[in-house]
Amino acid sequence: MVAGGVALWLAGLLTPVLVRRLRAAQIGQHIREDGPSHHAVKAGTPTMGGVVIVGAVIVGFVFGHLGTHVGFTRAGILTCGVIVAFGLIGFLDDIIKVRNRRSLGLNKRAKSGLQLAFGIAFAVLSVTWVHTQTTLSATRFSLPGWQMGSIGWAVFAVLVVVGSSNAVNLTDGLDGLAAGSSTFCFAVLAIMGYWEFRHFDIYHGGSALDLGLTSVALAGACLGFLWWNAAPAKIYMGDTGSLAIGAGLAALCLLMNLDLLLIVIGGLFVIETLSVIIQVFSYRLFRRRVFKMAPIHHHFELLGWPETTVIVRFWILAGLLAALGLGLFYADFLKVSEVV
Repeated sequence: MVAGGVALWLAGLLTPVLVRRLRAAQIGQHIREDGPSHHAVKAGTPTMGGVVIVGAVIVGFVFGHLGTHVGFTRAGILTCGVIVAFGLIGFLDDIIKVRNRRSLGLNKRAKSGLQLAFGIAFAVLSVTWVHTQTTLSATRFSLPGWQMGSIGWAVFAVLVVVGSSNAVNLTDGLDGLAAGSSTFCFAVLAIMGYWEFRHFDIYHGGSALDLGLTSVALAGACLGFLWWNAAPAKIYMGDTGSLAIGAGLAALCLLMNLDLLLIVIGGLFVIETLSVIIQVFSYRLFRRRVFKMAPIHHHFELLGWPETTVIVRFWILAGLLAALGLGLFYADFLKVSEVV
């Protein structure tokens, strides 16, 4: 638990320091013009808090290995690498927003290009350096166990990493929503990582304990940041944090052979993304909107729900979906252990 403890305290103690620095430099959030009108009061709130999250994760990851029997693994290092890489993309996006004093940062082509480049690098290193299983998996590499081949798995991995990073980014629209929801996801992944380590004969996860340690560091960092990001937020994570968290979530699930289970564990992020897709297609095809505003958390705001009500109820949903993922994982373990 050292990794999680160090990450939590670092995020909790350094975030207010960053808040003071950003306020002194007059670096604040610029609100979308097409967003809910009552969000205008949030303009000027310090942003780029994701810098603390990423830093806390890396320091927590390193400290989690010191004086313990847990060794650094390629999978753990690669996961931290992709977190930093996507955090850098978000940082560039946030810096441009601040400098141009608008809610738009990197243009879509540049942002997507960088995400694809880092996603491809992750996928290639996963296959050639980490030597991860290239089967389509749900709760273990052999379920359903469809062999996708190195190229097929790499393409799939790129789509998952890019999609997950954007999904968390879409969810980060209310105070503490993304940070709180992510904490549930990383908490259950930490349990799964430890379980895979304890039952190597079933999961064959040589890096499972290290990946579980990384999950704990991510959970601790998100929780420490949430102390200051909870409504009313003193600071926002910005794209720096949301892209890094989403990429880290995807990397952990892919390297722990939980590809399909990611849809359940990160179910809230899936729902948020689907609401945007449905809204876009509905408007383009029928010139009608299904939701008052997308992502869906804004829809409930415009229905009259107070922001804190939306946040807490979405946290509950995120927690239930993460718990469902853990339940499916354990149910499969019971079935397999009976056979073994």
